Formats: sequence, structure tokens, C-alpha cells
Amino acid sequence: MEIRPQKPTILNPSEQFPGQVWLDLIATPQTDDQRVTVAKVRFAPGARTAWHHHARGQFLHVTEGVARFGTRDGKVIEVHPGQTIYAAPGEEHFHAASQGTFMEHIAIIEAADDPTKSTTWLEQITDEDYNGK
Repeated sequence: MEIRPQKPTILNPSEQFPGQVWLDLIATPQTDDQRVTVAKVRFAPGARTAWHHHARGQFLHVTEGVARFGTRDGKVIEVHPGQTIYAAPGEEHFHAASQGTFMEHIAIIEAADDPTKSTTWLEQITDEDYNGK
């Protein structure tokens, strides 16, 4: 066993994360047969992701604030601390902080056979998407 060194906090790129969204890696694959990445992600009020999907799905566990998760059918779900949401493989979705509050979640994803295809980023969400249709 060993304590892993802490990695620096990353400010995510605005092309995929409009607003300010910070990422702290918690766990990454250490050997060739491992696939899981776990990260703490913090969103400033109203910050969001672009539309995207994951090859093997994603678990998101909200730890602070109020999260908004949306799908292409216009449904937006508010998720509160202690709740976990699951996006199925290939399900296009976004994550966001509600207006007026920071939001933090733990993100858990499993890499695809080709790790560069684990997450597919799409276009920015609109204010209509954020608010729900």
C-alpha cells in the first residue's frame, strides 16, 4: 500500500465546461488492466458541461450544492447532496450547478477499450437546455 501524491487542481477547458469548473483527480488507473477514474469536480454557480456521453456510462455523486443533470429529451433533474445519478453508456447528457450556489460531485467513469473514446464531447448546451424544455 502507498499514499498517492496529490495532483494539482485543474481548471477544465471552457470549450467543454462553460463557466468555471475545477477537477481534482482522486484515482486513476495504475496498471494496464485498470479502467476506473474517480474525480472530484467543483462547479461555480451556473457553470455547466457541454453535451457529452461516455462509452461505459458514468456515476455522479453530489456532495455539495444543487446539481442539474439534463438529457436530450429536455428533462432536467435536480440532484442534492448524498444522491447519486447514473448516465448509461452512450446517453447524451450535461451536468451543471444551479444558479446561486456552488456544486460539487464525485465523478466515476470506466475507460473504453480505446481510452481516447471514453468521453465524447459535443456542442455547448443552450440556456433552454439548462432550464429544461
